Amino acid sequence: MPTANASVVDRENLRAGVDAALARHVADLRETARVISADAAPLADAVESMLAGGKRLRAAFCYWSWRAHGGTPGDGREEPVLRAGAALELFQAAALFHDDVMDDSSTRRGLPTAHHVFADHHRATGRRGAARRFGDGAAILLGDLALVASDDAMSRAVAGLPEPVAQAAHSVFEVMRTEVTIGQYLDLVAQTMPWGDPQDDERRARDVVRAKSARYSVEHPIVLGAALAGADEDAIAGCRAVGLPLGEAFQLRDDLLGVLGDPSTTGKPTGDDLREGKRTVLVARALARATAMGDRAAVDALTRGVGDPALDAEGVATLTDLLVRTGAVAEVEQLIDELCTEAFAQIEAQNWPEPARGTLIALAHAAVQRAA
Repeated sequence: MPTANASVVDRENLRAGVDAALARHVADLRETARVISADAAPLADAVESMLAGGKRLRAAFCYWSWRAHGGTPGDGREEPVLRAGAALELFQAAALFHDDVMDDSSTRRGLPTAHHVFADHHRATGRRGAARRFGDGAAILLGDLALVASDDAMSRAVAGLPEPVAQAAHSVFEVMRTEVTIGQYLDLVAQTMPWGDPQDDERRARDVVRAKSARYSVEHPIVLGAALAGADEDAIAGCRAVGLPLGEAFQLRDDLLGVLGDPSTTGKPTGDDLREGKRTVLVARALARATAMGDRAAVDALTRGVGDPALDAEGVATLTDLLVRTGAVAEVEQLIDELCTEAFAQIEAQNWPEPARGTLIALAHAAVQRAA
């Protein structure tokens, strides 16, 4: 992660506090695995590896929203907020383990994905059965373990808090988990649909963006922090008004980086989203523009190439050129700007005190002005 972004997340030792909570969960998992069987040790190693590379943006949005709504550093509720941040990070780890299997991604944050690591170990040790199935199965179970740990972290976070605060916070977390799971399914469905009306394609793409990423990346963490501070419904509504457009901008930036980003920075090969057939707003806009221009060759190239797992570097370059040449990249950049303008206007409308207000603004910039 760029240093500027890291400095925002590191303010007031937030990262250290969240990392300490995560380390306790990994240690608990490692001990449980040790007691059950020595063969289970690689599971704790894989969870630890996945957690080590996180940006901690979700945890930071949660913490600084808590501060914005009256939270005081060092008081009895700070540790629960840090634990809630750890719960968000564990949930993200669970989603990434599963997402990598579903997309058959080869790398994550510059390292081999878990299902490939376990499959390679299967081959190297001469085990029986299909290495690919073993790797996929292990990664699915890793996601399940991280999901169980996230629930445990959230339960520990709210234990001892006033009952209305605990219920409100847990409700946010439960809704978030359900939405992301449904969003993953919608993503799968979208990739199976034939290309049709460009407006319908973009509608599906934005449904996926909101359910799978936007709300859980920004909106729900901000709302969760406010709920942990005991914020009222009006304050919660203000958080949602900030979080949703900012979360959409966050994911749209991710979509651009998936095509135009530097692999040495993003940690993923360029063009993976194109090979996987991701039905992004970017691709939908390119098809809409090519159709409007009557560029049949561009339409054919996009509909054939997006979703082709055998797409080579030249094919990726051709599609990337089309995304730029049709004006789709410029349109998505403009959409990001519009969403950010909306989000920052909503921040201005909130009566958030300093230093929370300034830090949340810095976090918002870090979420959308990034290279990874």
